[in-house]
Amino acid sequence: MTRKRLGFFTRLLDDATPKERYRLATEQIQHAERHGFDSAWIAQHHFHEHEGGLPSPLLFLAHVAAHTRNIRLGTAIITLPMENPLRVAEDAAVLDLLANGRLEVGFGSGGTPTSFLPFGLTFEERSAVFAEHLHVIQSAWGGDSLTHPDNHLYPPSPQLNQRVWIATFSVEGAIRAAQAGHGLMLSRTQPRPADRLDLTLDEIQNPIIDAYLDALPAGVAPRILASRTAFVADSDDYALAVATPGLTKQAQQHRATGYQVTGDSVADYRRQFDAHIGAPETVLASLQADSVLARATDISFQVHSVEPSHPDTLRSIELIAAHIAPHIL
Repeated sequence: MTRKRLGFFTRLLDDATPKERYRLATEQIQHAERHGFDSAWIAQHHFHEHEGGLPSPLLFLAHVAAHTRNIRLGTAIITLPMENPLRVAEDAAVLDLLANGRLEVGFGSGGTPTSFLPFGLTFEERSAVFAEHLHVIQSAWGGDSLTHPDNHLYPPSPQLNQRVWIATFSVEGAIRAAQAGHGLMLSRTQPRPADRLDLTLDEIQNPIIDAYLDALPAGVAPRILASRTAFVADSDDYALAVATPGLTKQAQQHRATGYQVTGDSVADYRRQFDAHIGAPETVLASLQADSVLARATDISFQVHSVEPSHPDTLRSIELIAAHIAPHIL
């Protein structure tokens, strides 16, 4: 069986200034590379510093590419409706050359609803615009002429069409991704139906994987990236102490926006937010109960929304590499 690829994921949310966030994230990716991680993934968020710290993922990855050698660099995701698709196609083509072919390109349609407004869009328009922009990008990378016979993307980058990943919460989105031969990106958590709050994350995501595999054209290898929150420390007590402030804040934010959160302890929040937290043996047992991971080709770990310090994040990377990865890849 092919070994799964191990990824590190960050939303660049360290408790620091923007410049410091970028420095710390770069160090964390370098640390992941030193400890054998195969890929690093970064998120894009506009305007809201507590949602994510980075509006320009391709620009940041160009910086990271210059400070790493082998680790693959991915966007998880670019919120495509808010972007000029030709600029994304061009910037990604340049970056892939600078990174010696290490770029993976994840796209999604979501984002904070109010973030769409300065881009001349409404949240309700996002799906249609996403499809239109994705078509433009794939056409450009495929070498098609661009509104005039003399216009073609330079530098040419047909290889990037084989490295597109689509993030989705739905069976319908998975089918569309599969039919186009794209990779499937699964979130670290996702909303439960109002009448089934007890569903586990793998109970929600396994049907999405089923639909993806059923719709994948013959001869196309599946690519399934499962992202998970995992914070690993040297003891359960320390891990839970570190995790309590971040998970408590997330619970408060969810309640403020109308979501139901039950209980008041970090143990309650850990289950509801699908966070794997503790010493290595605790986290490994928790991850081994997640049936999605056995079906994934790629697994990426992020510490958010635990919000540990930078040193604790680096230690978690080390413990995942030494004690978790050998048992789940």
